[in-house]
Amino acid sequence: MKNFPSKSGCGGPSFLSKIRAALSPKNLKNPPLLHQPPCFSPPHAEFQQVFRYFDKDGDGKISASELCSSMVISSFNEQLLQAELIELVESSDSDGDGKLGYEDFLRLVEVEEEEEKGRSLREAFAAYEMEGKGFITARSLKRALQRLGEERTVEDCKKMIKRFDLDEDGVISFEEFQVMMF
Repeated sequence: MKNFPSKSGCGGPSFLSKIRAALSPKNLKNPPLLHQPPCFSPPHAEFQQVFRYFDKDGDGKISASELCSSMVISSFNEQLLQAELIELVESSDSDGDGKLGYEDFLRLVEVEEEEEKGRSLREAFAAYEMEGKGFITARSLKRALQRLGEERTVEDCKKMIKRFDLDEDGVISFEEFQVMMF
C-alpha cells in the first residue's frame, strides 16, 4: 500500500479526517444499516456492509466516483472532495486498477481505527498531564483525580506513578502512559 498524504496543502485538517467527515452517516445518501447482534456477526460484517454500500456496480471494487456518488456533497465542496477521493483511492489501491478492493478498504479502516485510538489516548493523557510539560506529575495526577471525585495525597500519587514509571524519572511520559493503558 502506498502512503497517502496526512495533511492538506493548506495545513488544515488531515486528509483522512476530511474523508472520515465526508463518510460519516450524516453525509451519506441512504447510509447502510450497520447494527447486527454481535453474537451473529462474522468478523468484519459491518465493514462488508459498508463496502457493499459503496460498491454501487457490485464488481467487488470501489472507485472514487462510487464513493462520491454515495455522499451528499454541496456543489462548493464537490470538486475538492472528488480530487481527494481520487487521491485516496489511488494511494490505497494495491493492484493498480484505480479501485479499492475489499482488502484495500480494510487496510484503510484499520489505519483509521489506529488513528482514532491514538487520538483518544492523547486526549486521555492530556486530562492527566495538565501542566503543559508533556508528562504526568504527581501534582497533575492529584488534580485530575480530584476532578473525578477521588482525593489522594501527592505521596499517594507518587506511589501510583512509580508503578508505571519505566525510566524511573518520577513522571509518566506519553510512552509510559501507552504501556500503562494497554
